[in-house]
Amino acid sequence: MVPVSSIIMMVVNALLGIAIPVFLCWWAVKKHHANLSTILIGAGVFVVFALVLESIVHQIVLKGPSGAVIQGKTLYYALYGGLMAGLFEETGRFLAMKFLLKKEPTETKPGVSYGLGHGGAEMAIIFGLSMISTLTMAIMVNLGQTDILLSSAPAEAQDQLTATFEQLKTTGAGTYLLGLWERFSAITLHVGLSILVWAAARKGGTWLWLFPAAILLHALVDGLAVILSKTGAGMVTVELIIMSLAIAIAALAWLIARRAFK
Repeated sequence: MVPVSSIIMMVVNALLGIAIPVFLCWWAVKKHHANLSTILIGAGVFVVFALVLESIVHQIVLKGPSGAVIQGKTLYYALYGGLMAGLFEETGRFLAMKFLLKKEPTETKPGVSYGLGHGGAEMAIIFGLSMISTLTMAIMVNLGQTDILLSSAPAEAQDQLTATFEQLKTTGAGTYLLGLWERFSAITLHVGLSILVWAAARKGGTWLWLFPAAILLHALVDGLAVILSKTGAGMVTVELIIMSLAIAIAALAWLIARRAFK
């Protein structure tokens, strides 16, 4: 049986995973007069560049001849995953800001708005919607209806589904709480990176270095998360380190923005 406390936390995560991005969107538009279109562009670019284009590259690379080598060594996998995330998401950010946000004023607000859209979409889709799927499976486990899912799944996926069912039974509510915490770190990171890339796209010239810097910072955070997780660091330790990095990057971005957008 999946613990009741875990199911309650799944419900909370599913609700907050969707409600928080909506609230942040409302807050930015109503309280700070941000353009809704900028937030939606951030969300759309995340879907196209991270969920579609990056996923296509992963399918090609990780299922190709070098896939086993990359996935077989933690360092290679961390470098690959971090760099791919940085390249695709920050390139999408830069192109959108350069060509789709031309009418935005030269100030910090559009960078923040874009970051809320990007990070909010990631939270709603990857966290909120996936939590609904997890909740559905947990309920089916407790009702003894896992055979329904197994019978409809391809043969090669049945072993993985069975392992997922067993994992649900042993995963405590605290783990799901950490997942929510991780999403706040991610949104903070995306806002910080968006400000850096916005300065590069809008100011150009000597500010262009902020674009490759954002790619490397993104790769650093994602890659470090993989290394820490794979080398036995506790989940709380990993989340503390990632949140510290996210806050540091956001603070750095804010200081740079004060110079770029006086």
